[in-house]
Amino acid sequence: MINKEECLKVLAKYRTDEVVITTMSVPTLWGQISEHELDYASINTAMGHAADFALGIALARPDKKVIVLNGDGSMLMSLGTLVTITNTAVKNLLIFVIENDTYEVTGNQPIPGAGKISFATMARGAGFQRVYDFDELSDFERKLPKILKEEGPIFATLRLEKANEPVSVRRPDNPVRYLSRTLAEETHRLKTVLARQ
Repeated sequence: MINKEECLKVLAKYRTDEVVITTMSVPTLWGQISEHELDYASINTAMGHAADFALGIALARPDKKVIVLNGDGSMLMSLGTLVTITNTAVKNLLIFVIENDTYEVTGNQPIPGAGKISFATMARGAGFQRVYDFDELSDFERKLPKILKEEGPIFATLRLEKANEPVSVRRPDNPVRYLSRTLAEETHRLKTVLARQ
């Protein structure tokens, strides 16, 4: 199992100018590690739709790599998105599923099929040709630079230790910059940044 903070630090180390979409238990911790203008927290919106939001950005900007850090519970809520992604043959999308077998932000209740299902197998069944499954940090760090250069769509699971991260909340006094703005403000900001790049 991989420690979440160490895993995110590795991703931040190798990330260059990719758009990074975070959701559920990741936004606060990611925002403490990265303050890149292409970070976006998909919270205060419908749960389970970070991957399809990322797909929309990837289709609109085929010149820009898009990474989504999705929760396992969130991925289960919209498995059909995987088929939609492979059907579009989008080449610049990379989905990481944070797999800890729980709905972390609502109290660590087990997800359906916890410990029995394989997200990697589901991704392959949906048509993903590049699928990775990580449960060791050293393996993730060794392969990540190559993965970031590959043509997508790419799907990878990150088997993380269970944690008790606080729920990410948007509020004006949030010290994490991309969580200090409303969803509408943050969406407009990302759109503006992408328009000038």
